[in-house]
Amino acid sequence: MNVINKQSSKSKTKGKSRFSKVNAWLHLWLGLASGIVVLIMGVTGCILVFEHEIKAMTSPWLNVEAQSADKILPPSKIYPLVKKAFPKKDIHGLWYNGLDKTIKVDIESDSLIYVNPYNGQITGMVDHEDFFHEIDEGHRYLWLGKEIGTTITSWATLIFFFLLISGIILWFPKKWNKTTVNSSFKIKWKAKFKRVNYDLHNVLGFYTLILAFLIALTGLIMSFHWVRESTYWITGGFANEKVKKEVVAEVKPDTLSKPKYDMLTASDIIFNKVRKGIAIQNKEAVIIHFPDEPKDNFYACTDMHNGNWRDLYFDQKTLELLPNSRNYIGDEKFHDWMSRSNYSLHVGAIGGLTTKIIYFIASLICASLPLTGFYIWWGRTKKAKKN
Repeated sequence: MNVINKQSSKSKTKGKSRFSKVNAWLHLWLGLASGIVVLIMGVTGCILVFEHEIKAMTSPWLNVEAQSADKILPPSKIYPLVKKAFPKKDIHGLWYNGLDKTIKVDIESDSLIYVNPYNGQITGMVDHEDFFHEIDEGHRYLWLGKEIGTTITSWATLIFFFLLISGIILWFPKKWNKTTVNSSFKIKWKAKFKRVNYDLHNVLGFYTLILAFLIALTGLIMSFHWVRESTYWITGGFANEKVKKEVVAEVKPDTLSKPKYDMLTASDIIFNKVRKGIAIQNKEAVIIHFPDEPKDNFYACTDMHNGNWRDLYFDQKTLELLPNSRNYIGDEKFHDWMSRSNYSLHVGAIGGLTTKIIYFIASLICASLPLTGFYIWWGRTKKAKKN
């Protein structure tokens, strides 16, 4: 019987082309090399998908009873109240998160401070390095520090991207008949565990292929400059156009004179201008950043929706919107839309809760592929030794 198995396995091997053999070899060893990293990134990615939803349910200091928009206290009221409570700390900015959410205060501290937007009372002060911060550190750096961890996760993501390509080549049936279609698209739940494990790797890997490609590609765009620039160019953008758009406008000599408004008054004007005249989505969610230096311009952020946001810059003297500010994302050309949507496409926030659930399942399957793949390899190795 063993002789027959050996002869049949040899005949199968002979029937394969050199390309198929090399592809299978690369898929095996690259998978073994990157498996642990892909597993960690997949599991941590599953957790981070629902970070905001979990925090909203488990952190009472983040939520308040919603009132009308005209009752929200402007920055000039919130700033002195926080400064009174923390006189030795520098306040860099205020994050308004909506009518039913507290304001997050960007303060010079290792802690995060949350304030009721209607009365200015501090609702909570929590450590910045919370559970989700640690999970994010694991997802980005494997808890090894930014320099070492980023290098490992970046290259592991690149390997995973090529594993998806080699995997679809291995999956693709040579003949399309009823038997191959069933084995390629269906899991035989009633079969032995070894067969079920193979189907979990082969079939689920196919069904999650498109999302896995998207997660890997968006991760590569964040990891490698050359991937980011190449993607921008492929989608119709040009590098010089992007650089020109992202250059911060220089401060002209006449703007170095004394501003017309003090910092808090200017912040109130910008806050109301953004909410009532500029914002299109999620209008009551606005970030106001105070200038670090007298010559610095004001920064604000709005249209924070489904993982996207819109950066705005205001002249520190005239408070006019500067040309280097972002357009509404719905008005962007496709290449700029892709560039700005990369984060939301990576975390699954692009379509709200529905896409987050889909991404959670896809990320979970991606995390399982190293495990099922390892068991396939281990089973074959064990069988070869037994023979």
